[in-house]
Amino acid sequence: QVQLVESGGGLVQAGGSLRLSCAASGRTSTIRTMGWFRQAPGKEREFVGWVNWIGEGTSYAGSVKGRFTISRDHAKNTVHLHMNSLKPEDTAVYYCAASIIAYTSRTQDYGYWGQGTQVTVSS
Repeated sequence: QVQLVESGGGLVQAGGSLRLSCAASGRTSTIRTMGWFRQAPGKEREFVGWVNWIGEGTSYAGSVKGRFTISRDHAKNTVHLHMNSLKPEDTAVYYCAASIIAYTSRTQDYGYWGQGTQVTVSS
């Protein structure tokens, strides 16, 4: 079992930046991919990006590519989502997720999820 806890959400004005953090605990040795997803009210959960937990490799959704960056810290079993040039459209609950499958952006491939953290971007 893997437990994930997100933090860092809040209110920011358009054009601003925010950093989210996700701390993992439990059987972290089983993780191959750490991903970020988001869900706005009335909409389906949307893929944001992922980073390989072991080795290299990242992937981002087209809507955030160039603005968001995922980093990892193995020593602290933590990943971060750095969000820049935020837009009102980025407003959503952001979820950290872990998968035992590598290179995946599919929601169904992620078996572990955090509780989510709210990000609100005002115009």
